[in-house]
Amino acid sequence: MLNKTYPYYLANVAVAANTDLEVTDKFSGEVATRVAMADAAAIDKAIGYAVEAMPAMRAFPPFKRQAVLEHCVKRFRERYDELALALCIEAGKPINDSRGEVTRLIDTFKVAAEESVRIDGEIINLEISPRAKGYHGYIKRVPIGPCSFISPFNFPLNLTAHKVAPGIAAGVPFVLKPASRTPVGALIMGEILAETDLPKGAFSILPAHRDGADLFTTDERFKLLSFTGSPAVGWELKKKAGKKKVVLELGGNAAAIVDGDQVEKLDYVVDRLAFGAFYQSGQSCIGVQRILVHAKIYDALREKLIAKTRSLVMGDPKDEKTFVGPMISESESKRLAGWMDSAVQAGAKIVAGGKVDGAMFEATLLEGVKRDTDLYRKEAFGPVAILERFDDFDAALATVNDSDFGLQAGVFTDSLAHAHRAWDVLDVGGVVINDVPSFRVDNMPYGGVKDSGLGREGVRYAIEDMTEMRLMVMRETW
Repeated sequence: MLNKTYPYYLANVAVAANTDLEVTDKFSGEVATRVAMADAAAIDKAIGYAVEAMPAMRAFPPFKRQAVLEHCVKRFRERYDELALALCIEAGKPINDSRGEVTRLIDTFKVAAEESVRIDGEIINLEISPRAKGYHGYIKRVPIGPCSFISPFNFPLNLTAHKVAPGIAAGVPFVLKPASRTPVGALIMGEILAETDLPKGAFSILPAHRDGADLFTTDERFKLLSFTGSPAVGWELKKKAGKKKVVLELGGNAAAIVDGDQVEKLDYVVDRLAFGAFYQSGQSCIGVQRILVHAKIYDALREKLIAKTRSLVMGDPKDEKTFVGPMISESESKRLAGWMDSAVQAGAKIVAGGKVDGAMFEATLLEGVKRDTDLYRKEAFGPVAILERFDDFDAALATVNDSDFGLQAGVFTDSLAHAHRAWDVLDVGGVVINDVPSFRVDNMPYGGVKDSGLGREGVRYAIEDMTEMRLMVMRETW
């Protein structure tokens, strides 16, 4: 079970300032724990401490950064079950998915530990003309400065890790605002970081309500804002961010294309589609929302996918058999139900699922959804997927691109030509061949285009954003 209360972390120190933030068990709806919540004064202090910590963090050598990250890996393994249960309770994530996220948390810190000691520079040949004879150029990467991190509710461990772990590796002090609905995992992370010898002020972890946390975005002492969350919020924050660098990991309505040559592999394809669409109640920005199937195999795949969708167990996320748990809140469930009802009124048909009870939303499959409906155009962010057929592969690619989003896409095909065509044509951050767009490994570049965001995560790529190039030019003789 969760602790009765949790402190926040201000300049590496646990502070039991209050118990103002109630964190609910997303399945029962009951208060599971209470968390200290930061006000503007605490956030301001944290930023000041981060600024003061910058010289010490610049001087904190890579081997020590690596030791901090390795300590976290060790402690995460020791507290594996505690972290998984906390995630299951505060996020409503089925326990098997929760364990998977703790594993990814560990992977992300492991990769960061490796990358922390290989942040290299380069030598530039400047002798491109007679006037530069005898000049040599050298580049190294230095920490950008204090960073603001804002993480989301849907992967409160791993998406937080994708900010914190590269931040430590890069040597930047940071102030983190975890999602107020799911702050516990980040606070346990803070407890573990507090066991290390990071310089004072290197980190603060401060739960805060969105309307009271403007300093995370507007304060010019921050040199970078890294935000993961909804597109509407993310782009609004970018407008307010001022001169600082901004990295946005936002939403999507990811598509998967199933080519006509997948006849012998339908069972595999169906299993992956069902996972991609419905794992953790579809609350993933790369969850499968649109499924485009070649007419040659559409009927056979449709039948199998309907059966698979209906077989998924919905219920208490603490139950080992549960695949679909609650959405994060009843209001989100109602929002998605409204989109589904509107799509049906416009001519769509529910072929599996469709039942809604509070925050519980059954795994649901529709076909005939009009392309101008909210359910098709926007990010569903729930356990709903749309089936449609195609005859021409290039037309299917065009359909995928007919979206305001561009995060990742999946293509099931045995054709190398079609795989490369998809890679060339799809206007997305990543194309996954023979798996769903929901696939992610924590060292790969991850991010989107269009309304899906700016920049890339994945540890090495985040480190690049959190550091700046510094040039030295040396004249050999004078």
